[in-house]
Amino acid sequence: MEASLLSKLQFWRKPAPTSKLGLYVCADKIFVYQAATEESVANFSTFNFKKLDWADAFEQIVKSLGIAKIQIVLSAEFYQVLLVDKPNVEPEEMTAALLWSVKDLVSQAVTDIHLDYFESSKQTTNKVSVVVADKKQLTSILLAARATGMETCGVTIEEMAITHLFSDNQARLLLSHRAGGELLLAVVKDGELFMQRRVRGFLQLDSVAAEDLAFGLADNLSLEIQRSMDFFESQLREAPVASIDLLMLGARDKLAALVSENFNQSVTPYQAESVEAVFSQMALAEFSQGDSI
Repeated sequence: MEASLLSKLQFWRKPAPTSKLGLYVCADKIFVYQAATEESVANFSTFNFKKLDWADAFEQIVKSLGIAKIQIVLSAEFYQVLLVDKPNVEPEEMTAALLWSVKDLVSQAVTDIHLDYFESSKQTTNKVSVVVADKKQLTSILLAARATGMETCGVTIEEMAITHLFSDNQARLLLSHRAGGELLLAVVKDGELFMQRRVRGFLQLDSVAAEDLAFGLADNLSLEIQRSMDFFESQLREAPVASIDLLMLGARDKLAALVSENFNQSVTPYQAESVEAVFSQMALAEFSQGDSI
């Protein structure tokens, strides 16, 4: 009995974190969302640091918000999503088999990458989406978080995080764009990612003046939307999407109005102060799901 009692007196152990934070991680910034509690309102914070200096980044977060359980969403600069043939192997052998499938598609040696995969329940082809990340870089982030007392509960990517944006069972086509990044088009339904694709040519989408959107850009964007809708309807044999949603900054209201002229569906700009803030909220929402890439 005495030994059992004394085992509880472990003064040197730090208390386990009880608060939860959602982190959207970029190369030189981390965006953090903290949900409202009985004692405080919801809080969104941005932490700037020297590029890839993860120790400084997490030290700043802990100093400001305290230690916490965290869910991380990686920005697109940290990973690739590759569509490859699905190996005909047992589930427990899938990861090893996929390493051979992507070895000629990545610039790094397969020993230097971390790999995971996902597929839609409506998949009609023998393909699988493979997520490839730099193992050393990912490890550096996780070790820096742990060194400050943070408990990382999961790491996921933008494509999977957006499944938390909508709570209804309607199929929605989402266009997500960050400054200087490629455009992400994805269809989400019932909390599941049905399809996704990155589209080049829209890097400056957020900086185009409202009066210039009508000179080709809105029509080019509509063409990419139509291609995604055609795939969703014909290849996945689904009914048309219920809406088109824009997650971006810039002249999004004007862009939504122009794009809506080409479709029967409503085109709605997602109202947010920043795209990064939304992804940090979606990171926090990962706690309710439990499964991460």
